[in-house]
Order: sequence, then structure tokens, then C-alpha cells
Amino acid sequence: MAQKRAMTAAELVPGVMSQIDAIKATYGEWDVHPSLHVDPERVQSVFTELAERLDDNFPFFHPQYAGQMLKPPHPVAIAAYTATMMLNPNNHSIDGGRATTMMEREVLDQLVAMFGYSKDYLGHLTWSGTTANLEALWIAREIRPNKSIAHSKDSHYTHSRMGEVLGVPTIGIPTDERGRMDLGALETILRTGRIGTIVATLGTTGLGAVDPLADIIPLAKAYDVRVHVDTAYGGFFALIPDELDAEAARHYAAIPLSDSIVVDPHKHGLQPYGCGAVLFNDQSIIEYYKHDSPYTYFASTDRHFGEIQLECSRAGASAAALWATLQVFPLTRDGLGEVIAPGRRAAKMWHSLVSDSEILRPYQEPELDIFAYLPRVESMSELDRVSHAIFEMAADTTRPQQTHLATYVVSEPKLAIRGIDLRDDAASARIMRSVLMKPEHEPLIPEMHQHVEMWSERAITRERAREATQEPVKAQAPDTN
Repeated sequence: MAQKRAMTAAELVPGVMSQIDAIKATYGEWDVHPSLHVDPERVQSVFTELAERLDDNFPFFHPQYAGQMLKPPHPVAIAAYTATMMLNPNNHSIDGGRATTMMEREVLDQLVAMFGYSKDYLGHLTWSGTTANLEALWIAREIRPNKSIAHSKDSHYTHSRMGEVLGVPTIGIPTDERGRMDLGALETILRTGRIGTIVATLGTTGLGAVDPLADIIPLAKAYDVRVHVDTAYGGFFALIPDELDAEAARHYAAIPLSDSIVVDPHKHGLQPYGCGAVLFNDQSIIEYYKHDSPYTYFASTDRHFGEIQLECSRAGASAAALWATLQVFPLTRDGLGEVIAPGRRAAKMWHSLVSDSEILRPYQEPELDIFAYLPRVESMSELDRVSHAIFEMAADTTRPQQTHLATYVVSEPKLAIRGIDLRDDAASARIMRSVLMKPEHEPLIPEMHQHVEMWSERAITRERAREATQEPVKAQAPDTN
């Protein structure tokens, strides 16, 4: 086997495009209709402007970007998606995407094996985790009509939003000092008989918290309630239980006992947007999908994905890109797990450094690869202003020196439950949040920590100098995104 090395999309795309062109040529040549002709100079001008406009972005592809959960797709995925897009198959039906339908079935089998789900599963890829969660909650509504959905207050807003779409009441369950669903509060609401489905999040998008799934499952059984697991962000951490804390690993091990699960390969699976997946632990729910089409399903008597999904047209290129990626990075500890593990280690490393800092302090210990922390200040209002200043100062320099962070809005009670006591002079405040999902983050953490400490010290000094001179500070509205 040849030695591994980094490859680029520029290296891979031309070759695979040539292969697709060769396939197309076997059907004979044809003349492109004049209506599709273009002015080459105009096209070049458009692409020049496109590149200029795309430059108005944060560097999501670079390890210095540790803001939101944006991870560049692997060149293998880019090349496979580009090649398949030249044929543009539609995985709604086998007729519209014969080859990519088979690829989708294969990657779904691999996801099912990773989670330990039943081989009698039902599922498919989706455009996004939002769509996947909508579908899982729709099925939950059909199975448990006139019942509410419970989710943690720190879970993704998609659950309350999709509850509104479905006409299903949703109830936010308080969280503990680690951002995990509080079991006592959950059981209190279960006793009312109002709940039909519990959403357990393994990897909240704000803090990367892992809800106590292993303890939720028996509670759900006792009250005859379904359990849906939202691992849109955190699903692929199932590959590295050895890197997780024992408690988090225990809850990941309980996934096979859930009723449905969602995961987004466009987050940690090295895929371009959009590629999500929804899986159900048995096929009995197929009755809720029953429909017919007079013109769609005709070239095969096998089950079409359109017969088991809410979406209609869906890019076969997404299935091809994921299939190709998993051929190179299989869903094993030594495969894709080796890509996931460095981010987890990076978060642990930064937590250790911040714990010893005189300028910063941890908000809580990270469970996955998202780390929240804050400057050592005295009041809520000072915390908000200093955090915003850190966010701006870190990015306000020449490009090679920039570090892109994010903020996270907290309340005084949320800080107090974590042992952080500040003067309560504001209802909420921003703290710092870093998403360390690129493997290249691991070696960069000592440098990033040094820089964030420097900016934090400058921001605190500037803020206190303003207070000393009573210089008015323009109010900044906390970012609630």
C-alpha cells in the first residue's frame, strides 16, 4: 500500500471528471443546444466576481477558525460529489438514481453498525439534521398522538421549531451544572402523562453536553414513552469511546436501545452541506409513509427511498460523496475515529490550560470537542463587554494572525450552578465558546490559548480603564444565535 499523504480537490477533481465524461461519451455525441451557449469572457468575469465575493467569509477551512461548527469537506468527498453531480441523479427513486441508491443503502448499513442499531432498521439520508429531526418527530407524533415532546432546554432549537410545524407541544427540561438534561425534572413531567417522546441530545450544539441517555431509557420504558436521540453534532463520537469520559461513553453505549436517531455527516463526517441521516430501530413505522406515485416508481420493484421519506427530490451526489469518503475513512476507531479524536483531545488540553490560568476560567469541563470559558471579571455586565471585546480583538488583525472564536449567552443562575459568582447587574452575558472539530486544532491549542489570554488581558484592562474614567460604554446586545 502506498504511503498516505494529503490530497487536494484540485488534484482529484479533474481526473474523476474525465472518467465521468468518458461514461457520457459511450452514449454518443450530441450538439449542445444554442440556448445553452455562453460567452466565455462573461463566464470568466462572473467567476472572478464570485471569488471576490466568496472572499467575504470567515476562514471556515482553517484551523485558526474555532467559532461555529463548520468543518471543511474532505477532498475525496468534494471530488465524488462533483463527479456525481455531472450526472445529477435523484435518490428519490431507484429510477432516478440507480447507482447512488445502492451507495446510500451501503452507507446507511455502516451508520447502523456504528450505532449498534437493529439490522431491521428503516432510514435514509436527508438534506440536514433539521429535516431528519422533523421526520423523527413526525413519526413520534403519529405513534403517540396528542402527546408532548420533552427535550432539554439546552437542546437545539429545531425541536421546539419542528414541534410548532407539527402542531405538537414541546417542553424544555432544565439542565444540570454540565448542561445535561436533569433526570429529576424529567421524571416530574413524565408523571403528568403528557409526554409521548423524549429527545435526548448526545452533543448539544451549544456546549457539546451529553444527555444521560442510559438513565433516560429506563425512565421512558416505565412511562411508555418513545426516545429519540439527536446526535446531529455528536454522533460520530460513538467511534471513540476510549477518548470519552466514562459517563459519556456509558450514554453512547445506550444508543441501540433508542427508537430513532439523527446524525449529520456534514458536521463530523467530512461531507459538504447538506447531508444528514435519520434512522429508526425497526421497520414497523413504514405504515406511516404509505403513498403512491403514478410516474415515479416504475423501473424497479425494490423499495425506493421516496417511499420512506418526507422529502421528495434528493441529491444522489450526497450519497456518492459519503460512500466514497467512508471507503477511505471507514466508520471504525482507526478510520474516521482517528479524525474525530484530535478534537476531543484539543478540548481537554485547552480546558487544562484554562483551569490553570489567572486570566481565564472554564465554564464547564468539555464532554466532546466544544469548550466554553470566560474571562475572570467581577460582574455580569463586565463579562458581556469583555467577552465581546475578546471576540472582536482576536479576529481584528492580519489574516495569518487571526483567531476566530464564538460567544455563548449565559445567565447568572447558569454561572452560579457552576460555582462562578459574579455581581448580578445584567440579565445575561456572553462568554467565550470554541468548537475544536478540525484535527489540526490539537497541535494549535497552546498557541491559541496564549493568544486568547493576551486578548483577554487587554480587554479586561481596557474595560477597567473605561470604568475608572467613567467613559460611557455603548451597550452591546447579546448575540442569541
